[in-house]
Amino acid sequence: MSDQQPPSVVDPPARPELRKSLGVLDGIAIAASSTAATTSIGIGLGVTAGVVGLHLPAIMLLAFLPILGIAGAYSRLNKVEPNAGNGYVWVGRSLTPWLGFMVGWVNIVAVVAFLAYTTAVTGSALLQLAGDAGLHRVGGLALDPGSTAQTTAVGIVVLVAVTLTAVTGIRSAARLQAGLLVFEYVVLIGFCGYGIVTGPHDFSLSWFDPFEIPSATALAQGLLLSVFCYWGFESAFTVNEEVRDPRDASRAGTITLFTMLGMFLLGSIAFQRVLSEKELVGHGPEGLAFFGERLASQPWAALPLIALMFSAVASLQAGVIPTARGMFAMSRDRTLGPVWSKVSPRYGTPAVGTMLIGALAVAVAVLALVIPRLADMIMATVNAVGIVVALSYALTALAAAVRFRALLREDLWQGVRAVVLPTLSALALLGLGGYLGWSFYTSADHFEVSADNGWFLLLTPLAMIASGFMAAAWAKWVRKSPYFRTGKGTDADAPRLLATSR
Repeated sequence: MSDQQPPSVVDPPARPELRKSLGVLDGIAIAASSTAATTSIGIGLGVTAGVVGLHLPAIMLLAFLPILGIAGAYSRLNKVEPNAGNGYVWVGRSLTPWLGFMVGWVNIVAVVAFLAYTTAVTGSALLQLAGDAGLHRVGGLALDPGSTAQTTAVGIVVLVAVTLTAVTGIRSAARLQAGLLVFEYVVLIGFCGYGIVTGPHDFSLSWFDPFEIPSATALAQGLLLSVFCYWGFESAFTVNEEVRDPRDASRAGTITLFTMLGMFLLGSIAFQRVLSEKELVGHGPEGLAFFGERLASQPWAALPLIALMFSAVASLQAGVIPTARGMFAMSRDRTLGPVWSKVSPRYGTPAVGTMLIGALAVAVAVLALVIPRLADMIMATVNAVGIVVALSYALTALAAAVRFRALLREDLWQGVRAVVLPTLSALALLGLGGYLGWSFYTSADHFEVSADNGWFLLLTPLAMIASGFMAAAWAKWVRKSPYFRTGKGTDADAPRLLATSR
């Protein structure tokens, strides 16, 4: 008998876990803040009207249909596999790890770009408020809400503050966002309701007719701009490891999406009742402030601008929170560096990753100063993010269709909901993105950094996607992440992961 001692057993290192502290109302607050209805209405409606004219209600309704199919896919996948990585994990498991990583990566890049432009929007709202209060100069500097440099500088201060707030705990952040949302929605519903009743322009059913949109290119671009407006409802699923019941994440995402539809229809009808098409398009980033001034005198006219500022602040924080969680999940799988999965023992949040996301957004906001006007910056970013968001949504929906395809044989109605509708939604978004990309390519014969240059508008999302595949190659061959061997992410909560794909 051998007297050799058995090797000692070493416990594996504890897997980093996030603190479970959220309910369905907290999820709604985070998702609604990320979607940022007030910001989308105040800025996005003017940009979209420049493409589709006075057919904002039609384009918002039309864009809602594929997004509803996407939301169904998110809800069903979240039911069987709640994971902070969501699309990154689900696409990697059902399609291929390369596409899964790309989904996670483009979401990160898109949010950082979004934070950069929302930083400028926040600064613009603050400078407009300063002007309304009679402050037009600081020292020898004339304050200009349309100056990208000034708005970015002011917005960066706000971004730093909300990033630090997000570090201290997601529950406190959700409560702050809920308070901001209540104020925003009361102001928005009040002014839009008053505008619908008193607006000087006659209501027309043609506003709801998508066939009157000027061209197929305008329809495609308008749809992607509208998809961008709905973007953010999935933030409810990104915090699904911090909700007490994963079903709450699905409820929060669905409730948020239908709330956004109602707000966008209300806003688009009110804007078209109060403002002419020329006024809608011409005021762009300052559309909500102009809308308020047409309906009320000061100080009441400042309320929509304050609501816009609150919305921008909340969406900055809501952008930082889910992105840090997505990178936490990727780091847990060793597809990103270990710094992103460090959890603060005091706050139970990925504190270091959260601060790094804020720092990246600040860097991109500073780099965006090469585009001299705020409106150009917004248009370029929205177009780029719209294409990559459509791609991410489409791949997640296709992952759901592949994963639940057996339902087509077992339960036809459930198969239609789980497979057919997500597939149709995915094909619609892929078709839109491809058509818009082709129209960008054929609309220019040279490259320049301008929101009017098609090659620049096309190169921006292509650069986001290409960088994702380069980062995936590094994760596979240098980090040697097991994610690329198995296609599976680290289980968020193994006992809750169902064995069935139902």
